[in-house]
Amino acid sequence: MVSSVQDDRDLLDTAADLAATAALLEIADELGIFGHLEGGRPVTAEELAGATGTPVSHMETFLAALTAAGLVTRDSPSQSVRVTDAFPKLRAAAGYLCWALKANRPFIENSLAFFKDHDAASKLYARDSRDVAVTSRWVGSADFYPEDLACLVNARPSHLVDLGAGAAGLLIDVLTRLPDATGVALDISPAACAVAVKAAEEADVADRLRVVPRSIESLVDDPSPIAGADVIHSGFALHDLAADPGTFGAVLRSCRTALAPGGFLAITDAVPYSGTNRERMFSSLFSYLHEGFMNVRLPTEETWREIFLTAGFSDVQTIPHKMPGARLFVVKS
Repeated sequence: MVSSVQDDRDLLDTAADLAATAALLEIADELGIFGHLEGGRPVTAEELAGATGTPVSHMETFLAALTAAGLVTRDSPSQSVRVTDAFPKLRAAAGYLCWALKANRPFIENSLAFFKDHDAASKLYARDSRDVAVTSRWVGSADFYPEDLACLVNARPSHLVDLGAGAAGLLIDVLTRLPDATGVALDISPAACAVAVKAAEEADVADRLRVVPRSIESLVDDPSPIAGADVIHSGFALHDLAADPGTFGAVLRSCRTALAPGGFLAITDAVPYSGTNRERMFSSLFSYLHEGFMNVRLPTEETWREIFLTAGFSDVQTIPHKMPGARLFVVKS
């Protein structure tokens, strides 16, 4: 019984910490200072207040809260702050909560409307694409980006493309590590593309990154954005095509034709309702949100493999991710 009580207490303490971290980081993102903080360089309240057009006193109060929470540490002589060593892990942990409850808020708040008339509710209640992109990046920073980043960087491509790139965080990271490489970030969301353009400028890679505001499906008729890519990556974007096998197959065939000799696909996506103890809870939520509100039935691991083989690829390697239910498929001709 003592062990059970302690387990409950540990869970509650974890929940309290996660809720506080998520709320504080959401405030930082809403204020527009998140990028300044996660960049890791020392920054003062005056600098942050100037960047956001807010009173210094208000920014000081907020930074004091971040300091007390252990998200930033303050240098007393200069009065500047920088993120703590724990920040990356806390950002990823908060990302799960913010993705689940913020990015999917329209579905949760209007679940009754979806149950009564899914088609009508779909037209009224849509997720904010920026919220999806930002919170996904927070999760990915620890739980699937590192695996994908290693895969892409180790391949040392001269030109790579990211389909459904969102805010292009992964692609920008790759370009900063490969100074001779160029890239294309393709995403249907104008808001996400705007964030990507700004982030590329801040990372000093804007001259090597082309942001293309287009749908992935458009590559069937015009594959020019992916032409000559050594690697075509996609993270949690291709499953949206699963309901239309014809278009899905046509997109993959366009990718296979567009790849440079020796090129490959690196596709990170999800499988449904993974039943392992570590994966089952978040995988269940992820699977249900897609099936129940987005009309997307996630392909099983074997179905993913069949889809790639049917499109003309012959070599499919599957690598589990830290993110529950996520898999990295490395696909070659």
